Amino acid sequence: MKYYLPLLAVAALSSLSACNKNDEPQVVGGPADPMAEKLANAAPVELPPMVKVSRQYRCKGNSLVFVDFMSDDKTAILRTTKDGSPTTLTAAEAGKPFTAEGGYEVSGSGKDITANVAGKGALSCKA
Repeated sequence: MKYYLPLLAVAALSSLSACNKNDEPQVVGGPADPMAEKLANAAPVELPPMVKVSRQYRCKGNSLVFVDFMSDDKTAILRTTKDGSPTTLTAAEAGKPFTAEGGYEVSGSGKDITANVAGKGALSCKA
């Protein structure tokens, strides 16, 4: 039994080595891309902004405000509770206050901000 095992292994390897006669892979061409011209002439895609800084602020009246500032410096996401529904605020240009419909506004992006939240009015907040 010991002597047959190496002979069987050699026979199996030699039968498998005869399978691949081509050195180059077979390339199968498909139809031309119908949108190739449109994609070549398309405008570059702008990726959505990433979260740059996520801060929790304590405001006067002992309320909390959660703000995520985005990497484009023109977008912020405001929540009044940690798992609350987000409100997307936008600024006309970097450095201007972030605003949204419904009376939401955030001025500043550092350790101190002023937040106008619907139903609460203007709040002075610190990180």
